[in-house]
Amino acid sequence: MPDLTKRSVAAALLSLALAPAALPALAQNRAYPTQPVRVIVPFSAGTSDTVARLVSQEMSKAMGQPFVVENRPGAGGNLGSEACARATPDGYTICLGTISSHAINPAIYPRIPYNNLRDFAPITQLAAQPNALAVGENFPARTIPELVALLKQRPGQINYGSSGVGTSVHLAGTLFAQLTGTQIEHVPYRGSAQITTAILGGELPMAFDNFSSVWPFAREGKMRILGVTSLQRSPTAPDIPTVAESVPGFESLSWHGFFAPANTPPAIIERLNREAVAALAQPSVSSRFADLGITPVGNSPDTFRAFVASETERWGAVARQANISLD
Repeated sequence: MPDLTKRSVAAALLSLALAPAALPALAQNRAYPTQPVRVIVPFSAGTSDTVARLVSQEMSKAMGQPFVVENRPGAGGNLGSEACARATPDGYTICLGTISSHAINPAIYPRIPYNNLRDFAPITQLAAQPNALAVGENFPARTIPELVALLKQRPGQINYGSSGVGTSVHLAGTLFAQLTGTQIEHVPYRGSAQITTAILGGELPMAFDNFSSVWPFAREGKMRILGVTSLQRSPTAPDIPTVAESVPGFESLSWHGFFAPANTPPAIIERLNREAVAALAQPSVSSRFADLGITPVGNSPDTFRAFVASETERWGAVARQANISLD
């Protein structure tokens, strides 16, 4: 028998020998899910938690298994994200990732316990939300150009608040200062509730925060939003200009997406992507997103992977230029 024929027969016999071992895994992927799916949210109650729960509820209905949301806050999102990265890659643990946990943290935590690009399998970007530059009702500047002029007149004398060091809204203020050549003093708070209380009480003159957090107060006339941080005006408040209209190149979006541990089978990633994208189109999700000023996304795993890589590079450069670092 020629050598080529012998090799062909040997290869065929090896394939037959391996086929029974591969069948259970293939069957499991096709039947997935057969048990509850854990959804780790690396933050406490807030916008991230709301996004994860809304989408998870619809995915649970479609896939016939509970999607159990587990809040694991700590270390700016690092604690819960690490738990997701270290989980068994079988589709029964996924997590919510954000601009903080999957783009900013790698630049500001020298000993971050995971690699945001290598240790996760992106499923889809769920949502994007502009931040907002909000000021107190009696703040003297009423437009972005007036604010820039005021900051240049009083360098380092005006504070801005954020929901913590290294958060997307902290970096939004940092980017604003870099692009306008101004000096603003950063004051970290524990969260959006504390920021709005400080602005309403006159303790804090201005802040960058999620649009959904400050918009209800602005709508009631209790504070003012000078600009939204997306490149396009918000459909929720089209009369409010974007910061980029006065500061070219400025953009700062908070975003959320689902990730699985690296090496999760592609068939499972594909199923999760399909169901998550379908969930975003459900009225229970889209209407609630609209109320919060959040835009649903729903892209492919490859598109989301490229987006995360670009955000990591962009915000890493901003953080390094400002020497922002956390131990």
